[in-house]
Amino acid sequence: MVVYILRRLLWAVVVLLAVTLITFFIFYKLPPGDPALRFVGKQPTTESIALVRHNLGLDQPFYVQYGKFLKAIVLGDKYGWPGLGYSYDSSVPIRDKIIEKAPRTLSLIVGASILWLGLGVLVGVISAIKRRTAVDRIAMGFALFGISAPVFWLGLMALFIFWYKLSLTAGTGYTPITESPTQWASHLILPWIVLALLYAAIYARMVRGNLLDAMGEDYIRTARAKGLSERTVIFHHGLRASLAPIVTMFGLDIALLVGGAVITETVFNLDGLGFMAVDSVFRQDLPATLGVVLVATFAVVFMNLVVDILYAFLDPRVRYG
Repeated sequence: MVVYILRRLLWAVVVLLAVTLITFFIFYKLPPGDPALRFVGKQPTTESIALVRHNLGLDQPFYVQYGKFLKAIVLGDKYGWPGLGYSYDSSVPIRDKIIEKAPRTLSLIVGASILWLGLGVLVGVISAIKRRTAVDRIAMGFALFGISAPVFWLGLMALFIFWYKLSLTAGTGYTPITESPTQWASHLILPWIVLALLYAAIYARMVRGNLLDAMGEDYIRTARAKGLSERTVIFHHGLRASLAPIVTMFGLDIALLVGGAVITETVFNLDGLGFMAVDSVFRQDLPATLGVVLVATFAVVFMNLVVDILYAFLDPRVRYG
């Protein structure tokens, strides 16, 4: 297991290097036009453009820029570690912006993921156990609604009903948990539910299908022949085997939402990493966009490693050399 983890960590470093090279090339070489033109005023001169390009480091060869970028990430820069430079648009260190925005996105992801995992597994198991009954049809109807309903529509409807009409929640915005845990939860309860509905519906269908397949395997019939209770057969043998694909989905979904919960963050005015990524793209703030991409990439690589390790505990057939 230790050798496997070390090998995976080395591979993660290779993946991160490849991603940084590709994204750096995309953001600094492929966009048309000169980024310096955005920062020289309405009547730029040749001298002012050259000065801005020099200050931004855009007058150096690509490999020199990329080498300095990697060095700053590994060793840090004057703003701290990791060195992600500063925003072209606001001159604020990217590291500070990510530290400010990350708790908002992480709060959204953690709360929503707990809801969608618990609800999805529960609905999927009940639907599989009560197959072809009214309970099964109601559960799959819920799943169909959750998958079909757009997130922005659910968000707006939730705000209209529970905030505007009933005044049950604090509405949009974000309050740090250190300032007021009650306001923190009140601002996030609707985003949690709205985001969880989409994923819970997908997980319910996956759990139902996987559990039905697992219950038809030979080892399930053997467990029943040994006289084990149906509860033990379902939850100890059937559900455990059917959760392996769910673990993969869960890990990747959490990682991808680090920079991908844009719609939910926008509807509820959370101003997290997803909103920061989209806003920086429109502003052509290349360091800010690259910083969010690197954070999201690290999250994906890290969650892949966690998922691979969890497989050893969920599926006895998996062995690591």
